[in-house]
Amino acid sequence: MLVILMGTHLYFTLRLGIIQRKIPQGIRLSFSKKALGETGISPYAALTTALAATIGTGNIIGISTAIAIGGPGAVFWCWLTGLFGIATCYGECFLSVKYRRKQTDGSFLGGPMYVLKFILQQKGLAAVFAVFCILGAFSMGAGVQAHSIRLAILGEMSLSPHLIGMGIALLAGVVLIGGVKQISKVCMFFVPIMSLFYLLACAMLLFLNREYLLPACSLIIKSAFAPQPLLGGVCGTAVLTAIRIGTSRGLFTNEAGLGSIPMAAATANAPSPKAQALVSMTGPFWDTVVICAVTGLVIVSSMIKHPGLFAGLAGERFCFQAFSELPFHGEEILSLSLVLFAFATILGWCYYGECGVRFLFGTGGLKSYQLGYLLFLYLGAVMPLSAVWGISDFINIGMTVPNLFCLWRLRKEIMV
Repeated sequence: MLVILMGTHLYFTLRLGIIQRKIPQGIRLSFSKKALGETGISPYAALTTALAATIGTGNIIGISTAIAIGGPGAVFWCWLTGLFGIATCYGECFLSVKYRRKQTDGSFLGGPMYVLKFILQQKGLAAVFAVFCILGAFSMGAGVQAHSIRLAILGEMSLSPHLIGMGIALLAGVVLIGGVKQISKVCMFFVPIMSLFYLLACAMLLFLNREYLLPACSLIIKSAFAPQPLLGGVCGTAVLTAIRIGTSRGLFTNEAGLGSIPMAAATANAPSPKAQALVSMTGPFWDTVVICAVTGLVIVSSMIKHPGLFAGLAGERFCFQAFSELPFHGEEILSLSLVLFAFATILGWCYYGECGVRFLFGTGGLKSYQLGYLLFLYLGAVMPLSAVWGISDFINIGMTVPNLFCLWRLRKEIMV
C-alpha cells in the first residue's frame, strides 16, 4: 500500500505539472470572502472540517513514535509524503466536486462513493468505501480519539474514565446534532485557534533550541539516507526502517489518497472543481509539511540538546520530554493540545461517517449512527483500545483501494 500510494503521489505530481507550486494560490482562495451563494458551506469551512479530521494526535504522538522507531530520518520521509500527497489530494477533490450530487435543499453531497456508483458504475466498490468509512469513524474517529483524550487528562489529574467518556460524548453531541453546517462552524473557529496555540508553543521551543536547529535539520536529512551514530538510543536505525515508518506516518496522517478529504470538499459552494481542489490540497500542506515538520524539529533539536534524557524513554513520551523544556507548564500545554486535536478529529470523522450512512441508508439512518458514535466515544474512554489500533490500517486500506481505483480510472478527467 505504501508503494502504491507513494507511486500515485508521484504520478499526479508530474501529470499535474507540480501542482504544489500553486499552494499560495490555494491559501489565498481558502480565505476569500467572495460570496458563493446561500446553500452549502464556504470553501474555507470545508477545508477546516477536513483539517479537523486530519490534524490529530498523529501529528504529535505519531511523529514522536516515528522518531523513536525510525530515527530522525523518519521526519524527512514523513514530510516528503505530505509534499507529494498534495497532488493526489487535488485530484481526488477535483473529481468529488465535479461529480457531486445536489440535494433538494440546494446543498451538496459527494465523495469517492458517489463517483464510483454514478460515474464508473461500480456499486460494489462504492458500498465497500462507505462501509469502511463508517467503521473508520467508529474506531479511529471516536474510539481512539476518546482514548487519547482520556490518557491526556489522566496524565494531569485523577478522574474517573467513565466521567471523561460521558463528558466527551456530551460535548460532541452538542456540536454534532446540528449537522455539517454546525460542525463546519465549530471547526472554522476551533481549528485555527488550536493549531496556532500548538505552533506558538513549538515556536517558543525552537527559539530556546535555536543553536541546535541547523544540526537538527542536518541530522534529519543525513539520517534519511544513511545510519547516523546513536543519539538518545534511536539514531542508529536502519535507513529502510526510517523510510517505511516515516512514509507510513505521513501517508496516513495527511489522509491524501484515503478519500476522506473529498467528502468535505464536495459540500463547499465553490465556483468550480479546480478552485475547491486548490483550497482542499492545502490540507496536507498544513497537516504534514507544516505541523508534522515543526513537531519533528522540536523533538530532534531537544534530543541533540539533551540526548541523555531521551535514552530508554518510551517513544510516545519523546514529545512530552521536549515540551518539558518550556519555562512554564510545558507538559500541561502539550496535554491540552492533544485534547484539542483529538476533539477536532472526533468532529471531522463524525461527518465522514455520516457521509457513509447517507450513501447507504439515506437520512433515516443518521440518528442511529449519531447515537452509536456517541456510544463509541464513551467506550473509547473506558476500554483498552489496542485491538482498534491493530485494525486501523486495515480500515484505511478499505477506503484507500476504492478511492485509488476511482482516481486512476478518471485520471484524464482531472484538469489544472
